[in-house]
Amino acid sequence: MAGGLVGLLDDVAALAKLAAASLDDVGAAAGRASVKAAGVVVDDTAVTPAYVHGLAADRELPIIRRIALGSLRNKLLIILPAALLLSEVAPVVVEVILMFGGCFLAYEGAHKIVHALRHDDHDHDEPSVEAGPEAESRTVRGAIRTDFILSAEIMVIALKEVLEEPVVSRGVILAVVGVFITVVVYGVVALIVKMDDVGLRLAARPSPGAQRVGRTLVTGMPKLLSWLSVVGTAAMLWVGGHILLAGSDELGWSGPYHLVHELEDLVAGAPAVGGVLAWLVNTAASALVGLVVGGLIVFVVARLPFGRTPAAGHH
Repeated sequence: MAGGLVGLLDDVAALAKLAAASLDDVGAAAGRASVKAAGVVVDDTAVTPAYVHGLAADRELPIIRRIALGSLRNKLLIILPAALLLSEVAPVVVEVILMFGGCFLAYEGAHKIVHALRHDDHDHDEPSVEAGPEAESRTVRGAIRTDFILSAEIMVIALKEVLEEPVVSRGVILAVVGVFITVVVYGVVALIVKMDDVGLRLAARPSPGAQRVGRTLVTGMPKLLSWLSVVGTAAMLWVGGHILLAGSDELGWSGPYHLVHELEDLVAGAPAVGGVLAWLVNTAASALVGLVVGGLIVFVVARLPFGRTPAAGHH
């Protein structure tokens, strides 16, 4: 009996170790997938505060919460099941969809650069915010529609990283990625939109130190949003270009992908900084591909009847 009990405990311990290892694998895979989606995440974080710009302070967080819940529904109830189904019955379609997503990211990044150079990327691109419950509901619905596009890109990028996993693990990893990224994006958005309110409260305190911090927060928010926009643009070009390079290789056109790797190999042997240089070469090449492809799409779209309207409806 004692031997049987010991054996049972050994089996339980082995199962516990296996479960812990599986959780570690899920966490690691979710982390890799989240990093791959960085470009879209930064763009999402930079865009969303515009939806609550101009609202009363007490309505900002409730609207962000409604948008975040809508984003979770997009990811978990619509995109996740569709992505899992496609990955099971037609995995090559995932690669094709990812290539379209790469083109979209490249287009968005190039579109921002073109409009910045023309100095016509001003407030008319931001959602107009009206007062009243119905207007708030329209704002939330518009934000959730825009989020659907960004969420689909995030989930497909994540899916590509875990196609080799069993379907159940794949689903768990995508769910983890979806929840994690939603919490991060909308948590950061909430901090950004409340930064000026916190700054105003600090600026009203008698302490000179608190007043300095408060004024810094108030004046820093526009600069932070501008910085996020720049980083988001660069990240979209980089991620979009990398998706196109890797996808073209997997779909049979290997020349550009191999050329980039040859350039990496040329600098990888440099003492101490070889790894950094190789990463910089890959990043710069990916961003250049993204800029060229995105620029071509901008050129074509501008000549179409609907060319005046950005693809995502928010830039």
